[in-house]
Amino acid sequence: MRLRRSLPFRVAKGFAIFWWDFLVGDTPELFVAALAIVGIIALCRVVWRINVLALVALPVLCVLALALSVRRAQRQLRKE
Repeated sequence: MRLRRSLPFRVAKGFAIFWWDFLVGDTPELFVAALAIVGIIALCRVVWRINVLALVALPVLCVLALALSVRRAQRQLRKE
């Protein structure tokens, strides 16, 4: 006999699954890259007070993360 979960548990689980799928989706490396970029920008602005570096680093790091993701996807397609 299968135990049925309570409504709050099912709602919490559905909420967590939605956010995991929305944020991570099928490319977890981009999610991790976005977190790392936000952390680096926060360090530049808050800790080191280098606003210009944060302004320059944001687009550079974003383009780098996307380029690495595209390259990884291309390599996977070539293997198939």
